[in-house]
Amino acid sequence: MSKHPIARTTLSAMIGTPVLDAAGHMVGRVREMTVDAGVDSSHVASVIYKVSGGPERGKLRSVPVQETLWTPAGTFQLAEKAQPQPFVMTEHAGPDSSEAEQNATDHLLLLERDLLDQQIIDVTGRKVVRVNDIELQWEQDGDQPFDQHAEHKLRIADVEIGTRGAVRRLLKGLPAATVNSLACRFAGNSIPWDFVDLIESNPARRVKLKIEGERLSKMHPSDIADILEELAPAERAALFTSLDEETAAETLEEVEPKLQKALVESLEPEQVAGILEEMDPAAAADLLAELPEETSDEILEEMDPEERQEVQELLEFEGTSAAGRMTTDYVSVSVDGHVADAVQALREFEGDTDTITEIYLLDKDEVLMGIIPLAKLVLAEAGSDLKLLAEAHFVSCRVDAASKDLIELFDKYNLRSLPIVDKEKKLAGVVHAEQVIALLRAER
Repeated sequence: MSKHPIARTTLSAMIGTPVLDAAGHMVGRVREMTVDAGVDSSHVASVIYKVSGGPERGKLRSVPVQETLWTPAGTFQLAEKAQPQPFVMTEHAGPDSSEAEQNATDHLLLLERDLLDQQIIDVTGRKVVRVNDIELQWEQDGDQPFDQHAEHKLRIADVEIGTRGAVRRLLKGLPAATVNSLACRFAGNSIPWDFVDLIESNPARRVKLKIEGERLSKMHPSDIADILEELAPAERAALFTSLDEETAAETLEEVEPKLQKALVESLEPEQVAGILEEMDPAAAADLLAELPEETSDEILEEMDPEERQEVQELLEFEGTSAAGRMTTDYVSVSVDGHVADAVQALREFEGDTDTITEIYLLDKDEVLMGIIPLAKLVLAEAGSDLKLLAEAHFVSCRVDAASKDLIELFDKYNLRSLPIVDKEKKLAGVVHAEQVIALLRAER
């Protein structure tokens, strides 16, 4: 059955609204509204009101929205079938609470307490915003004209993040018509509730962001990194742990070292190991070098042997040397091979393909013999000899060269990448332009 919209309101307007009994007598005022995220996260589940008179004065009562009647005056009226239940406004259940208490708390969201002033992520806008108000929509079953006694629902329509919502809250308590007249002078700025990605309660803090991985995975890691930097530590950890390992790895490479360390230290060693295995080995080594040795060793112990060896080798180099800036993720083939061999090596490469601009030719002792630009390889016939495609001259750098030497070489030869060789001219790794850019930024 379709839902017919009746009227639109806001949470700030509803808080303090009179609650009437079935006979029309005032019994209290709205104190809160709840959402049961485990049942229906898009509609208000119940209304919490404070009793205004009699022996129960000051106590809280909870009544399901379905047991209330919507009135054109904007008040709540209890239906004859309504059976309000006592309600205790407590913090979230702690670790010593019973399983039933924890389950109930995990699903129950109090709109004013748990949402207003909280930071949420606008996935479409790629930014962190603060909730100023919540827009609600009364709905009636079917498409018939308004019937006060038909079943109604109160849908959460939008989250207001702009000035209009802030004005409504600032003027809360004044006549509704006055508040609406003043608030409407300001432009609204809201996010549809479906895009807030919401929300489940958490014993450790008021709100935990529950972000759909599919939406986040479509965002650029730099945008996710920007969002992480804007969030408070608890929300930051909640977001980061919601990412899959590949996205987490790409994002971790984009954040500042201090924040990298904070994020990693909030996770278990096996979780960090899984993320580091997806990172560029050089970036992983740089991160581990910033951690206490004991922590770094625990993480390395959890990594797969092959990835662990690569990272450990890089950790042995001085961070200020060329070797300390290089990555071991590159594509190399035999100098005696053919174009088809290079294409196959590219297909089997498991690193970040966006960084590959050149193919490196090695002899049987892994000595660097030549470089082929990727564009040149693509245009060649599959059976062509690779050595015939190599550049006439190429530039390389020793592992012990200083960072300033790297910068000078990239500047002088307008390089996109630079092979790093040991004293026997064996290829040890590659420095990409992005590493040099990061170096320049760090030296500002």
